[in-house]
Order: sequence, then structure tokens, then C-alpha cells
Amino acid sequence: MSIKGKAYIVGAYEHPLRHAPDKSLAQLHAEVSLCALRDAGLSRKDVDGYFCSGDAPGMGPTSMAEYLNLDVKVADSTDIGGASYLALVNHAAQAIAAGKCNIALIALAGRPRSEGVATGLQPKTRNPAQPDYQWEYPYGLSNVNGYAMCALRHMHEYGTTSEQLAWIRVAASHHASHNPDAMFRKVVTVEEVLESPMVADPLHRLDCCVITDGGGALVLARPEIARSLSRPRVKLLGAGETIGHLGGGYFDLTCSGAARAGAQAFAEAGVTPADIQYASIYDSFTITVLMQLEDLGFCAKGEGGRFVADGNLIAGVGRLPFNTDGGGLCSNHPGNRGGMTKIIEAVRQLRGEAHAAVQVPDCRLALAQGTGGQLATRHGSATLIMERE
Repeated sequence: MSIKGKAYIVGAYEHPLRHAPDKSLAQLHAEVSLCALRDAGLSRKDVDGYFCSGDAPGMGPTSMAEYLNLDVKVADSTDIGGASYLALVNHAAQAIAAGKCNIALIALAGRPRSEGVATGLQPKTRNPAQPDYQWEYPYGLSNVNGYAMCALRHMHEYGTTSEQLAWIRVAASHHASHNPDAMFRKVVTVEEVLESPMVADPLHRLDCCVITDGGGALVLARPEIARSLSRPRVKLLGAGETIGHLGGGYFDLTCSGAARAGAQAFAEAGVTPADIQYASIYDSFTITVLMQLEDLGFCAKGEGGRFVADGNLIAGVGRLPFNTDGGGLCSNHPGNRGGMTKIIEAVRQLRGEAHAAVQVPDCRLALAQGTGGQLATRHGSATLIMERE
């Protein structure tokens, strides 16, 4: 079932805190949920669909529906890491299009900073029952060294350089400098990125995302409900999702699931990459951004390094403004599911509510892209294309 024009984002809210040691996970979920509903001009009594991911405490939507005292007809707790909340928007829109619910609440919250979570330096803990465990755990695969392998392979295949990757962090830092809530607001140079400590060759510390507490929430509604509200309307045009994996060994370390998820979203929306005025791209590491830009079709495979260089991602300077809130590299990455904040900033751009210094003039068409898991092995990927009505 196509979601094109079948549902609208009518409420959005991002928690301003990046460190919340005195708040419980359920409390953060509740705060972002109620604030997103207030942004839409609705209340929790209007909600009949609830969607969350593995970050929710307890038994996911079962626990949180009770905590928020929601009376829901449909619930979903999809977990594909950083792509989860883009996929959940797609699922909520499908539920609305099918008549299963009228108003859907989608909420994320996390406390990884308060809980001492690091960027991904330690081998990933797995259940021995997982099919990949016996093959990968003995070698100590961690998030950062897996992404570093992707970066090294991209450099080998296409001549991509560390300087080019550094431009992604530079662009994010320019945008974060205008965001009072961003964790890191200092504008950095290419040289400063390259001089930061090496974490896993070729990725430096400033090639890696921040770890924060916080969260965010969205409210989706049927078209007739959206038109009765006073907020600017953001229409969903297309969505795609997939799982990328090793394929029995036939795997390209330089490609991501964005190639398939993006193609689905563009086909459903009836637009092309050249039509997109703003892009929110999941940025766990700088190489994550570069690979997704290529796979989404913003440039040819192997051309990503040249595409991101020289400020091409900086609002007001380059041709494709990205992550104008500072993204996961500089602003916010709660619960390791940063796809939520990617959607929220795209909504701000389409509403004309981004900071004036980074607002894309007359922004009418935006894309949000999420990746979750490990690009070097298996990962979820999801794409959303949205339009201001």
C-alpha cells in the first residue's frame, strides 16, 4: 500500500537535554511524547496508534502505552537500530492509510551518556544463540572498527581521502554552531579533524558521532485531521526500507542498504535526488554519510569524496545542505537510534522553523535517511521523502 499523501507529520519535538542523569528513560519518553502532541495541538486522548523501538523501557509499547495512559488500536516496536524511526514512520503511515488508526504517536528516548556508553570501541556483546556469534565475536568486531573497514575499502577502491571525510564533520560543526542545544558547537577545520586522536584507522575521534541522552517524538495524522490543525503540514511522499547483510559472502563494503531503500522511496514519491533541497543523513561516522549520499544517488559511486569536499554540505554554501542541526556528529545521538532526530530536522526545514542561518530558502522537498547496525556486516536502512504542502 502506498503512503503517498495518506499521512502527514503534524507534530514534532526534540528534547533539549543532552545529559539527563536525573531523569528516567520512561520520563524522557513521556516528555517528548507530550511535547510533540502539544506542538500538533492534540492531546494523548487523541492518540490511537503508538510506535516505539528497542529504546523503550519494559515491554516496549505495552509498557509505554500504560505509562502514558493511551488507548491504542495499533502498536509497533520495530528495531533496526538507527533506521528504526524512519521505518516506524512508514509503518504508522501505512496503518493510517489502511484505516487502522487516525493519529499515531512515535517516540524515542535514551540515556546512553548517563549510562556510560562509548562510541563503540568494545566488541559487540552478542547472545551465543545468534547465528553470527561464532564467526565474528572471537575477532572482536566493534562498531568503530567495522565502519573503519568500510572507510579503508572506499579509499582503496576510489581514492577517497581522510581530508574529504573530514569535510563532513566540518559541515556539521558549522550547523551546530547555530544550535543552542547542540553538544558540540565549536566550528572545526579539516586540520583539526585530522589532528584529533585516531580511534580506528582511518577514523579519527572527530569522525565519530557524539553520545547523548535525550529523545524526540513525532505525531502523524490522517489528511483531513492534519488540515484541521493550525501547524504547517508536512506530507509523506515516499518511504523505503531494507536489510543489508553479508549475503553469504557476496558483499561490497563500499555499499549500504540506502541504495535499495532510497530507490523505493524515490519511486513512490515520484521525485529524483536532483529535486531534494535538504537532506538529513544518518551520521554515526563520517564514512556513513559519504556512502549513503552515493547510494541515494546524490552522486555516483566513488564520487562521494569529491561531493562532500570544500563545504558542499554547508547550508548557504554548498548545493546539498545536510543535518542543519549539527546531526549526530555534533548535536544529538540518543539511544543509538539517531534516525528520529533526522526526521525532526527535516520537518523543521519544511516548516521554515530551522535556525535562520541554516534555513534552506523555500524548502519544499526533503529527505531523511537512517542506517542501523553495522555497515561492515548487517544493517537496517530506511528512507523518507517529505513535502511541505
